[in-house]
Amino acid sequence: MQCEFLKHNGERCGAQAMVGTTHCYIHNPSISADEKRAAQARGGRTHAPVLMEPIPVMPVDAPIDVVTLLADTVGRVRSGELDPRIANCICALAGQLLRAFEIVQTASRIEKIERFMLNREARS
Repeated sequence: MQCEFLKHNGERCGAQAMVGTTHCYIHNPSISADEKRAAQARGGRTHAPVLMEPIPVMPVDAPIDVVTLLADTVGRVRSGELDPRIANCICALAGQLLRAFEIVQTASRIEKIERFMLNREARS
């Protein structure tokens, strides 16, 4: 149903009315001006994931810590405490952390092998 609000030129608002009302969100008299301004400031991003309370910081210093982080994240999603979109971001970042740990570990191994080879050549 179309919003019943009449503009200054006599035309009706072209927006759809909210469910159970005869007006759209902007023209609904039961919604305060402050709420409307806040909604406009968000630019329609009313469905963005929001954390109701901060998630405790979990240090991630080793690959095993990523396992703990992911297990905690899964538990929070399953309990409804954490929005799945936020959990998806955490999982993507955790994947990047694992890749970074792998790169650092590989670089360290290569460095040890190179030092070993240089020492071996120096003795020859």
